[in-house]
Amino acid sequence: MHGRGTMKKAAAAFLAALLLWSAVAAVSGQPQPGPNNKQTADNNPRLQKAYVALQALKRSITEDPKNLTANWCGPDVCAYFGVYCTTAPDDPHSQTVAGLDLNHGDLAGTFPEELGLLADLALLHLNSNRFAGGLPESLPKLRLLHELDVSNNRLTGGFPQHILCLPNIKYVDLRFNSLCGAVPAALFDKPLDAIFLNDNHFDFELPDNLGNSPASVVVLANLRLRGCIPESIGRMAGTLNELVVLNAGLRSCIPQEVGWLRELTVLDLSFNELQGMLPESMAGMHELQQLDVAHNELWGHIPEGVCALPSLRNFTYSYNYFCTEPRRCLDIRRVDDRQNCIAGRPDQRPTDQCLAFLHRPPVHCDEHGCFGPPTHY
Repeated sequence: MHGRGTMKKAAAAFLAALLLWSAVAAVSGQPQPGPNNKQTADNNPRLQKAYVALQALKRSITEDPKNLTANWCGPDVCAYFGVYCTTAPDDPHSQTVAGLDLNHGDLAGTFPEELGLLADLALLHLNSNRFAGGLPESLPKLRLLHELDVSNNRLTGGFPQHILCLPNIKYVDLRFNSLCGAVPAALFDKPLDAIFLNDNHFDFELPDNLGNSPASVVVLANLRLRGCIPESIGRMAGTLNELVVLNAGLRSCIPQEVGWLRELTVLDLSFNELQGMLPESMAGMHELQQLDVAHNELWGHIPEGVCALPSLRNFTYSYNYFCTEPRRCLDIRRVDDRQNCIAGRPDQRPTDQCLAFLHRPPVHCDEHGCFGPPTHY
C-alpha cells in the first residue's frame, strides 16, 4: 500500500533521533543513568509524570485482548511494554519516555487528558486499535512530538485542530477513522513530511496553499473533496514523492503544474471526475513509476512523452475517453487502456458511447485547472 516505505523511513528516523539524543548525552561528559542508579517514577519527576499518564491510559482501556498492558504496574515505567525511554534532550542526567508504540494491539478505549504529561514524547504510535472519541485536548503539551499515528481506529468528530499547535510534528497519520468536516488549510503550511488523511469523512475544498506543504507523501483518497487541483501544487516539485487522490469526488482538469513534480514516483488520480486532457507537461516527470488516471472523463490523445518516461512501470488509463495512444505506450511493463475509444484496441467502449461523449460541449479548463464557464457556440 502507498506510504509503507515512508512509514519505515519515519520509524528509522525516530530511532536515529533516540540514538542521537543518547550520543549527545554520552559525549557531554555527564554521568549517565546505569544499572546502579536506575531511574524510576520513585526518583525521577519526569518518569513520575509518565507513570501518571500511562496509568490513566491503562484505566481508559476497556479491552486489551493481547494483554499488552499486563506489565504496566509499578514505578519502572521504562520496562512497560511498548514504552521507550532515553536520555532527556535537555538533561543528560535524566531518563524520559520518548516513545509509545502499541500498534496492532486491538485495544479498545479512549484517550485520557493525562497523555499531555508525556512532555518529552517524540513518537506516538497507536494504529490498528479500537480507540474511540477524539484526541485529548492536552495534545499540544507534547512539544517534542515528531510522529503521530492513530490510523485504523474509531476516532470521531472533526479534524483534531490541536495538531496544528505541535511545533515539531513531521508525520501525521489519521487514516481509516470516522473523522468528518473540513480540514484546515493551515495543515499544508506546516513543515510536515507525510500527511495521511484518507478513508475518513472529511469534506473540504483543496486549498490554494496546498503547494506550500513540503511533504513527500500526501494521501487524500476516499474523501469528499471539492474544488479543483490548485496550480500551487507545482511548488511541491522538489519534495513530493507520492500523491494519492483516488475516489475523492474531485471535479477538475489536471493543471499543467502537475507536470512540474519532477520528484514524484506515484500519482494516483483514479475514480474521480477529472476532465480535459493529460497535460503535455507530464512528460517532464522523469521519476514517475506509477501513473493511474483510470475511471475519469479524460479524452484526446495520450502524450508521447508520458509513455516515454524512463521510470514508468505502471500506466493505467482505462475507463476514460482517450482516442489515440502512441505505440510505445504498449511497451510499458504494465499498461491498461481498456474501455476508451482507441480504434483497433480490444475491449473499448461502444462506438455510439464514444460519439455521444465527443459531441458533448467541450469542457473549458481555466488557467487554474478548474472548470471555466461553458463555451457557447
